[in-house]
Amino acid sequence: MNSLRDMSRFQHRRRIAVALLVGLILIALLTIRSAWAGEIHEYIEDFGIGVIVLTILGRMWCTLYIGGRKSSEIVRTGPYSISRNPLYVFSTLGAAGIGMMTGSLIVSLALSVICYIAFRFVIAAEEGYLEKVFGEVYAVYKREVPRFFPKLSLYRETEVLTVKSSMLYRTFTDGLVFFVACPLLEFVEYLQSVHVLPVLLRLY
Repeated sequence: MNSLRDMSRFQHRRRIAVALLVGLILIALLTIRSAWAGEIHEYIEDFGIGVIVLTILGRMWCTLYIGGRKSSEIVRTGPYSISRNPLYVFSTLGAAGIGMMTGSLIVSLALSVICYIAFRFVIAAEEGYLEKVFGEVYAVYKREVPRFFPKLSLYRETEVLTVKSSMLYRTFTDGLVFFVACPLLEFVEYLQSVHVLPVLLRLY
């Protein structure tokens, strides 16, 4: 029971950290505009939408394997066979997609780097908990599977998956936050074009 409460606390902190990070990023984006014009700008935005869709699907893929089991066992199949934190990998990819919605590749790179750095702190806290609970089992997992960047050659599948539907639905609705950025950033771009919001930086 204590382990469940501990993991729930970590997940709650993670959601708060992500919400604060997204809020700060969106505030910063109010004064930034892409230096690209015309078709290149549009292509970057369109690609960003594709990245966001991939992010939502990837996060749901992770939940199929880990949903409701993170505090009770070490999952080593599916996305968790190639990275110990694939959910954070896809969330970082989502940050890059949000950056692309501004039409700027520099903003996309900056957001993904900021997200990666923020998740490193969350991961470090979770690792301490998992080491305490699972001991040598988790130590072996740490030695064999990368912490963040996936190693595709390690991929392993399982024949049977037990899916907790409530976790899957929650992951899907959480992922929709990435889509909210699309109309929001388009509206910011409009306000900048009519000089309601100042443009302090133009980035490629």
